[in-house]
Amino acid sequence: MAVKVSADNFVKEVLLSDEIVIADFYSDSCVPCKRISPILSEIEEENMEIRIAKINVNIDHQTPEKYGVTSVPTLIIFKKGEEKARIVGAVRKNVITEAIASI
Repeated sequence: MAVKVSADNFVKEVLLSDEIVIADFYSDSCVPCKRISPILSEIEEENMEIRIAKINVNIDHQTPEKYGVTSVPTLIIFKKGEEKARIVGAVRKNVITEAIASI
């Protein structure tokens, strides 16, 4: 199940996780963000080693700025605290799964 993340718990939930974490930088008013959300849920349900961390850029300004996020949706895939891939924009499920498979 996706976890809401902010600057307060980003390190614990994303960087210190043993799982592959997809940091989903989104906005509630973003239509492409709403389209990609169910895809991320499917990916998380299909693979127990993947977690989704949702960061609302309208609430948390610090984390997106730190990671150079300038548009939403932006997905940053982390493994053991290290950025392994970045996807900007609403994409098909296969683009995300291929990025995960490549790490």
